[in-house]
Order: sequence, then C-alpha cells, then structure tokens
Amino acid sequence: MKRTLPVLGVVFATAVALSGCGLGGTEATDPAATAQIPELSPDQQVDIIFESYSYGVAGAWTETFDELIGEFGKKYPNIKVTAQKPQGNSPNPATDTISSIQNQLVAGTPPDVAQLGFSDLDFTINQLRAKPLDTLVGADEVAANFNGSPHAYAPRARTLDDWEGHTYGVPFVFSTPVLYLNASLFTEAGLDPANVPATWAEVAEAAETITDRTGKGGVYIDCLTKTAKDWCFQSLVRSNGGRVIAEDRSTLTYAEAPAVEVTRMAQDLVNAGSMPKLNQKQGYEAFARGEIAMMLETSALQSLFVSGAKDKWDLRSAPMPGFGSKPIVPTNSGAGLHILSDDPAKQRASWELIKFLTSEESYIKIATKIGYLPLRTGLLDQSDGLEDWAEANPLLKPNVTQLATMEPWVSMPGNNYLQMRDGMMDAVEAVVFQGKDAQSTLSAAQAEGNKLLPTT
Repeated sequence: MKRTLPVLGVVFATAVALSGCGLGGTEATDPAATAQIPELSPDQQVDIIFESYSYGVAGAWTETFDELIGEFGKKYPNIKVTAQKPQGNSPNPATDTISSIQNQLVAGTPPDVAQLGFSDLDFTINQLRAKPLDTLVGADEVAANFNGSPHAYAPRARTLDDWEGHTYGVPFVFSTPVLYLNASLFTEAGLDPANVPATWAEVAEAAETITDRTGKGGVYIDCLTKTAKDWCFQSLVRSNGGRVIAEDRSTLTYAEAPAVEVTRMAQDLVNAGSMPKLNQKQGYEAFARGEIAMMLETSALQSLFVSGAKDKWDLRSAPMPGFGSKPIVPTNSGAGLHILSDDPAKQRASWELIKFLTSEESYIKIATKIGYLPLRTGLLDQSDGLEDWAEANPLLKPNVTQLATMEPWVSMPGNNYLQMRDGMMDAVEAVVFQGKDAQSTLSAAQAEGNKLLPTT
C-alpha cells in the first residue's frame, strides 16, 4: 500500500485522545512547512467552481450544501463559489464524477476543487493531477486544519487522502458499514431486537425466521452490486481475512478463499429466500418502507431511513456483523476534497473552501441534516456541539465505534481501475443474485482484471 496508516489505539476513547496530540496528516518539515501560494487580499475577488456528487443528490444533500456554501459566501464575500454536480446521466451522480472531470479537463475548464471518492485516489493523483496540499499551502497549515480548533480529526480519518508521503486531499464525508434494523419486524417474528445478530451466521438464522414468519425480506446487503461500488465488499472480504488486491498492488486477490466465501454466504441468503433479489436503489427504498428487517448500508442513507420509519416502525443500528470469531474490519466509503486548479488565487480560495467545509460548524450541519459521521469526533462530546444530538440519535454510535478500527477503502491502480473494479463487482453480482458458481466466476473475472493492471 502506498498510503500510510497511523498505528493507534483500537478503542474510540484512545483514538479521540490521540487526535488532540498534534498529530497531523502530514509532518511539518521544511521546505513543505510553508505555503507556496499567497494569501488572498480582502478585496481580491476570486471565482471558483466546486464539483460535488453530493450536490447532485436531491433532498437533504443539496439543501445542506446550498446552506453551507451560502454561509461560506458571507464569511468570504470576496470568494464566489459556483457549485455543480458531475456532468452525466447516471442516476447516481458519484458514478459520473471521474468522466465529468476528464471531459472538463479536455475542454480546458476543470473545476477548481472537487469531491472525489477514495476509490478514485490513485487516478485522482496520477491522472487528474490533484495538488499536494502540504506543498501548496504548507504542511503546517494542513496539520493545523486536521488538529482543529478546538476539535481534531479522528486519527484514522486524516490520512485517507495521503499518498507517498504527501496529503492530496482532506477527507470530507464517509461512513463505515452499519447494520440497520427494523426492530418492529424482529418483534413481529418473535425475536428480541435487543439481541442483534453479531455474525453472518446469526444474520442468516434471524433473516430466515423473519421471512418465514412475516413474509418480509430478512436482510439486504448493499455491498454486492456494481452500483454499490466495492467499499463495503472490501470490508466483508477483509473481515473474512482476505483482500481484493495484494498489499503491494501487483495482483488482484478476490478469487481467493475469503472473497469466495463471502459471495457464497450472500448467495445462500438469496437461495434461502432471506435476501430479496433487488438492485441497490430498490433495496434501500424497500428497507425505508419497512419491507426488510436488516440492511448493511452507509450512514449516508440514514436520513432516508429515519424519514421512512417515523411513526411507522422502530429503526435501530448496530455494528457490522463478522465471520465467526475473526476480527471485524470496517472500511470507509465516501470522498475527500481535492484542489485541481493551476491558478494560485483559485488554489488559495479552494483551500479556504475546503477548510470551511471540514470545519466544526460544517460538520454539525452535515451530521444532523445528512447523517454522515462528523470526522471531528470531539463534537460528539461537546455541549455546544453534537452531544445532545448524539444522545438523541443513537443510530450514529456503531459508526463512531468502528472508526477506531477502520481500514481505508483501497483504490485500484492504473488508468483501467474502473474496469477492474466493475469487473470484480459484476462477478460478485452474478454469483449472489444470478446463482453463478462463485469460484469459477470470480477466478475468470480476476484473470481478466489482472491483465488490466499497470506494468512498471
């Protein structure tokens, strides 16, 4: 792996304690400790374009972003921000992000700052030429933003956009896999919703009981289709002791036993009638309507679930289940904020926007209005921050707990990374929902994927 992860404690209390000890995503060493772009003068008018796939999602997403950008404009009246969603026709705006920016680069009009997925990190750095922030604004300023005032970034969050000793972006929004529960269906099936399944074997047993007794879906794992990408699938495989790509990034490894076993487990749920054959959108909408008892999902959809459950059924959350006694390894979804502009004034304005969007005041709105994890986790213990909200919204707790043991969503290497990722997920989907043989299907896809790996 080319990115560096901090070796820190495995409990949340330790993580929070360390986050206040001055640990930044990049060490402040000369010459990178000082900025290479000048500050803006108060009367220097700068216009920047901010491209965000979150801005392309209707409802709480776009409304929250409009509010944040409006507040930024009041704080920095000399910086005009034009927000735009990726250019494309996909129902999931995140799917269009890379092609959108590539097309704009060819036209010579790329956005100045962009929200880019961690899955795209290799390509973002090596092809889109995102700027190293520690060189651009100085390692001291990057570290100061991570260290916060007064709340610091959680240690494992701050390095997710690091690459070969540099910080290329500021992690912005992400989740770890959360098991959402319809406690009302548990009760209807005669099960105790307080006795949450902790392993996938227990999930299978509970799901079968719920389906048999209520006629509703037992579980939906939103990690098994191409539309879902591979962040959550990576977590399942890591939790079963495997990886989808070797640590040295030289070969794909998702046809090895741990990944094969994951797909067979999910296929068994479908064959038993416990997991309905639905695409991603159908799955989360069915859960929101109260038609499925359990769903492994990102917290990005938490507001949808809360709205769907209100006054109708009892929504709860729990940590991701594991495989027997093996350690559970949550990986992250989401994206970081990256500067693409070559203009020094626009670079400085983009950095000011990044700092604002990852500030305490912004994370309070992002957490309360969207449901994403506030990466400045000290806010959850602050009376004038998110303490009261966190107590009133226990759905967030599993995500916070899993942050301490999180591992990064690993991006595929080279220019063909999307084909490699999509080929893997096509194969996973074929096994789980189309009944294909797990070993031969994954092996064939892996062989084709290995042909796409870059040669050095």
